[in-house]
Amino acid sequence: MKFIGNIRSFYTPIQPTVKKAGENVSYTEYLPHTDIQNYIYCYWQLQTKEPLTAQFNYRVVADGCIDVFFELNNTAENFVMGFCRKFTEFPLANNFNYFGIRFLPTIFPQLFHVNAILLSNRFEHLQSVVPDLSEFISSHIQSEMSAVNIVNELDNYFLHLTNNTPFNNDSRLYEAIDVILKKYGVVDIENDLNTGISQRQLRRLFEYYIGDTPKTFSKVVRFQNILRAKPSTQSLRQNKLFFDVGYYDQAHFIKEFKNFYGVTPAKAFSR
Repeated sequence: MKFIGNIRSFYTPIQPTVKKAGENVSYTEYLPHTDIQNYIYCYWQLQTKEPLTAQFNYRVVADGCIDVFFELNNTAENFVMGFCRKFTEFPLANNFNYFGIRFLPTIFPQLFHVNAILLSNRFEHLQSVVPDLSEFISSHIQSEMSAVNIVNELDNYFLHLTNNTPFNNDSRLYEAIDVILKKYGVVDIENDLNTGISQRQLRRLFEYYIGDTPKTFSKVVRFQNILRAKPSTQSLRQNKLFFDVGYYDQAHFIKEFKNFYGVTPAKAFSR
């Protein structure tokens, strides 16, 4: 799996917003089994440590991935969230315990033969998209299970699934993704992504396997690499980071960052 394996090597999808939510909400990521780490970036758990005094608004930043998630107290209600071109905010109750599966880009459509563009910028009941996975979650995951046991159950399911799935390692798609990741999203779409097919054909591949165009995916990758760099507010002003990562000016940088994160860079990186 040369090309699929490259995605994890060069891409780290980050969800940082819950770290600023307060001490009564925790977000934890768990590594999947080694044999499926090229397909699943992580399992994650978002939960309250004790009931909150008010509704909790969970902001999900754009990360280029497709996620499956469910409430452990009601696993029959499970959902899939597609590629998003902007941040999404979920109003949650004052007491919750969510568990999720974050698939690396292109993997969900490969495993389940689902056109990713149909899920973009929305979430759907998993039952209507992948009934088998929905039924597995509702029948094998119980609220009293520990995170370790949940991870083991999911690992076993996906180990079996990946071992029995013929993957389409289309070099035209994965070479383009490889260029985008290695250039941190700062690419000239027409000249840098010349992988032997037309721009229209490449766009169709990206829409099916990613959920949006090469241009939008590149913007998300660029945004995610800024998150990973964790620049300080001072360095954002002094070092002109926005020029280094391909923005025209500071206003362009702030506007796009806010679209993907929901707040300005200054607020996101405030200490």
